[in-house]
Amino acid sequence: MHLASGGMIMSQTITIKIAGREYPLKAETPEKEEAIRKAAVSINAMIVKYQEKFPNKGLIEILSFAALNLGIGNVGMQKKIESIEKEYMQMNSDLEDYLKNIDK
Repeated sequence: MHLASGGMIMSQTITIKIAGREYPLKAETPEKEEAIRKAAVSINAMIVKYQEKFPNKGLIEILSFAALNLGIGNVGMQKKIESIEKEYMQMNSDLEDYLKNIDK
């Protein structure tokens, strides 16, 4: 991968384990590697939780529960982001109106 300045971004291949299976993934930055590793830990913790809660369910069902749970969390975070963006836009508009009228 190239940068606009002509430099190179070195991607690193890392291996993560999810539900006992190893997966090689590329991480372009240390921050991306950290995010991947934290996500794997979170997913594995969720799998363990669901396996304990539903011991008679198969791995596919457990993974489906985990995916649904993560998806619900993602939708919730997206709604929070949208709400914060609206609040920011309103506050910015209010500030602009205030600054326009400050000398009047």
